[in-house]
Order: sequence, then structure tokens, then C-alpha cells
Amino acid sequence: MGLFDKFKKNNEDNDTGVIKQDLSKRNEHDGRVFLIHLLFREKPEMPEKEYMSEVMKKHLGNETECFAYDNELAGFAAKKYKAVFKEGAIPPQLMITKAFGTDEMKTDQIMLSQMWDCPESESILSECKYQIVANDMMAAGLDSAERAEMLTNYIEALAEMFPNCEAMLFRPSGKMYKREQIVSCDVPFKQRFIYYAVNVRFFNIQDTNDMVIDSLGMSVLDLPDVQYHFHGLDPNEVVNHAYNLLLYIFENDCPIKSGETVDGIKDGEMSREVHWKCQFEDALIQPARTVMDICPNEFAAGGRNG
Repeated sequence: MGLFDKFKKNNEDNDTGVIKQDLSKRNEHDGRVFLIHLLFREKPEMPEKEYMSEVMKKHLGNETECFAYDNELAGFAAKKYKAVFKEGAIPPQLMITKAFGTDEMKTDQIMLSQMWDCPESESILSECKYQIVANDMMAAGLDSAERAEMLTNYIEALAEMFPNCEAMLFRPSGKMYKREQIVSCDVPFKQRFIYYAVNVRFFNIQDTNDMVIDSLGMSVLDLPDVQYHFHGLDPNEVVNHAYNLLLYIFENDCPIKSGETVDGIKDGEMSREVHWKCQFEDALIQPARTVMDICPNEFAAGGRNG
């Protein structure tokens, strides 16, 4: 089916109990700032300025400039990139804080239930008592391809800079990877942001045979997440469909309009013989946001039939 065949989210292993949600608030992580939580078992020190600058230049270009450095934080101007605002074009800023306790890191039941790509997530969150937070600023003015490229390079620079980092947790998607997974990643570079930072989530709907699969994290690129409300399909196949559709949306700057169709699934593969209608709707699962809902014809739930 494509690059993302490797992603499997087996619902038989997902016994997280009943999850209560709140759709009264819009997504607080709306893409203006991208947050990375680097998790540590032992408290790390801020690396030397010269070393940090060397690593950042290696990944983000020789023109990258350290404009702030002390015991509290380090800041770098990614001058290879220019974010365009009404006031003009400026380079995004990449910030790295000092280490502090993970007790200040906000998580919720839904996020904790969806860390599929890191089976050790529960023990990591329990045993890692320290975090460093990295983020971008003034980056929303980049186009989606530039921001994805910059953030992918930033993620990989951080993985090199902090070899004692146990794992990275990405907001807004709540996706987690161990550092070793990032260092050894062999996904083609242009597709790595989707791999690293866009999460495809799976939910059983209580007292029904219905399922919801959706994505979280595309807002960072000012692109829509996707959503499927269905029954009677293999959820692993729908997950793979979602990742491949997200990649298509990213690579083509979301050419799909409400009412248009995408290739559906036939015999476990994406097929041009099957047409699934797309419609922009409110998300069924928090956070509240607008998503591209994919209607899988006779497999659709919620009173829809295509």
C-alpha cells in the first residue's frame, strides 16, 4: 500500500477503558508553535554553546546563528528559512530550555492511550523525571514544505545534541518516539515530518461495533487532519490509508475539496475502483477542530452511506 504499511495499531491490544472527552474547547496547540519534550532519566546539563552551534549548523545550515545562550535557554535563528508576515520576512527562532521536572508536562488520558509508536511509553513517562522543551517561534509564516523540512532537521539535531535523551514527545499530536528510533530512521527525508510528528489515532466507540480513526498534528503545517467513522473494515488497513492520504495532502498542499473523492480500500489495498467521499466537518474526538472526514461508503458509521 505504500510507505506507511509498517504502521500497525492492533485494537486487540488496546484495553484502555472508557475515555471521557471534552469537545467544548478548540485545539490549544493550533500550529503556531511546535513543541518537543525531550525526556531524560537523569537531569541533563545545557551543552556548551560551541557544540550546540556546530550541531545546529550541521542540520539547519551554516547561516544558523545562536542569538541567545545562558543557563536558562539557548536560541537559534534559522536564517536558511524566511517566515513571511505582514511586517515582512524574518528567520524563525528555535528555542531550547534548560532541564526541569516532567511533573509540569501536561498529558491526558486520550494522549496516553494513543502512543502506539513507542510501546515503552508508559515506563518512559514514569521513569523519566526530567525534560527539556524545544520549540519554534515565528515559524507559522513558512509554507508547509519549508516548515516540515526545518522541523525535521531540528528534531534530528536535538537527537544528536542530547545523546542521553530517552524519548521525544511531540505536540500537538502526542506522538512519542525513543531517541534511537529517530537516530536510525530510514524513512525518506521529505516524508519524515509525517512519520515523526503526525499521529493517527484509533478509538472503539462504546457499546457499538463502530470505530473512529483520526489524525492529529497536521495543523503545524496549516493542513487538515483526517477522520474515518466506520465499521466492518480492518482498522490496520484504515490506519495505513490515513497515513498515505496525509502524505498525499502534504505533498500536494491539500488539493482535495469538500464533496470530492479519494481512492478507497479494496482487498486491503488502495484502489481506484473505490471512491470515498471527503467532507470538511467538526472532529468527533477531541481536540475540537475541523477535519477532512472520509466516508467509506457501505462501511460508514453514524448514519452515513456515502
